[in-house]
Amino acid sequence: MNFYSRLAPALIQVSIVLVQTQMAVALSAPEISKIAQEVIVQIESKTPRYGCGVIIKHVDNTYTVLTAGHVVENSDKYEIITPDQKRYPLNYSTVKLLPGVDLAILEFTSKENYTVAKIGNSDTSTEGTKAYVAGYPEPTFAINKSIYTFVPGIINANASKALREGYGLVYSNETKKGMSGAPVFNESGEVIGIHGREDKDPKSDKTGFYLGIPINTFVRMSPKVGVALGVSAPAVVYTDFKADDFLIQGRSKYDKGDFQGAITDYSSAIRLNPKYANAYNNRGLAHAQLGEKQDAINDYNQALQINPNLVLAYYNRGAVRAQLGDKQKAIEDYNQALKLDPNYANAYNNRGLARAELGDKQKALEDYNQALKLDPNLALAYNNRGGVRAELGDKQGAIEDYTQALKLDPQLAVAYNNRAYARSQSGDRQGAIDDYSQALRINPKLAIAYSNRGLTRAQLGDNQKAIDDYNQALQIDPNLAQAYSNRGSAYAELGDKEHAIADLQKASDLFRQQGRTDDYQRTIALIRTLQPLSGQPKVKNYKKESGVRSQKSEYTPLKGTVF
Repeated sequence: MNFYSRLAPALIQVSIVLVQTQMAVALSAPEISKIAQEVIVQIESKTPRYGCGVIIKHVDNTYTVLTAGHVVENSDKYEIITPDQKRYPLNYSTVKLLPGVDLAILEFTSKENYTVAKIGNSDTSTEGTKAYVAGYPEPTFAINKSIYTFVPGIINANASKALREGYGLVYSNETKKGMSGAPVFNESGEVIGIHGREDKDPKSDKTGFYLGIPINTFVRMSPKVGVALGVSAPAVVYTDFKADDFLIQGRSKYDKGDFQGAITDYSSAIRLNPKYANAYNNRGLAHAQLGEKQDAINDYNQALQINPNLVLAYYNRGAVRAQLGDKQKAIEDYNQALKLDPNYANAYNNRGLARAELGDKQKALEDYNQALKLDPNLALAYNNRGGVRAELGDKQGAIEDYTQALKLDPQLAVAYNNRAYARSQSGDRQGAIDDYSQALRINPKLAIAYSNRGLTRAQLGDNQKAIDDYNQALQIDPNLAQAYSNRGSAYAELGDKEHAIADLQKASDLFRQQGRTDDYQRTIALIRTLQPLSGQPKVKNYKKESGVRSQKSEYTPLKGTVF
């Protein structure tokens, strides 16, 4: 299609805002938020799909909106919701997906007069400068309507090279799902980018980095795609890779699981900029994924030496310290992160987890409650709070929390596993088996779910299927002591004393190695039950004469640390 291929008659109203070349004036956050509310539109489909866009041109009754390509990539019935909450149907034939970048332009028609956004020069948005993202997150179970959200932050990197789908702007603004296509503003209230992605850790959750496409990428393309803005961006100056380019390239490799390649790129960024705190932080994440936890801590330490206010480095160092067993130091790091950012819901979640593991369940509950107050959609906090409630004997409260976690995240396998355990403890063993099975459909590598389902099947008298589950658990995790212990009990129930003793001995060795003294002693007692002292009669019928049944579950609710 060809947008604006004809010259506009002199009387047609035209609104185009130029790239700013004069000295920009910094505005306050409330002033920028007011500007944002006047230029942002919501984009909703019947599917439903949610996104945002920004008005970039007005010709007569036709408005042009710039958004992320993936917001409107599927042909559907969309509505454009303007700042005055009026709804306009989108003629999908006006949608144009830009080649090679995750951007799209579209049109809607209205006689109303809406503000056109000012376009800034994204090349001047360097690391450490302020940035703002504004938009409308999609409704959730807890918040059932889209509410305007204004998020301050800083630029972490601005790549000079073309990247996959055009993403080159990295910032700390904590956006929500449904804000794709939202504009990124500079301190002058000018659009410097289009938000499109939330960077995620492949093994956990958010990394604290968010991605957008620099507005200059669009401005440079606009003449070729038929959008005559009448403005131009500064010419591209081709140079060698700069530190920001290596940072973003490293993150791309990290997302693909190439952690060693990511470390190489982050190291190159640090070589070019030895004071690049974000590069140290990111390299720490990659080291942690490779199990190089001390190297990770060293990188976080260096990041904090450069920038003592880098919240993510405290947060990430706390997570690694917790993994190393130093829960108190982890709590100190989370405390510091929360001192710098009192609204960091994930830090409350992680601190709650550390406190729970130190036995301070009441403080843990307080942290989970605060996390959920700040972010009612944080499924892991519901899951973790459910674990504490279960440990305190509130099985029904635990089930309610796990159910809420699953409403927010139906793919959260650990919540199915945990709810199953609570159901089993409440006597609903068939419901427990259903939940364990669902957890395993989502994550077939969740060894503890096989072990727990096996225990529940044994409690229902199906020891052979229980053994099948324990076999699966041990194939995934050969060091899962409770699976050996429970399989030994199942063999004993079937009268197979030889296999029972072998499994229980293996379990006792693992318990001892893992420092689980009570479990070790209990398992040794079971072995002695199966191996009478010399001179005592042999056990002829284990099931009738030993009085031993399948062991009590040694299950600990799976909890979630957010990185």
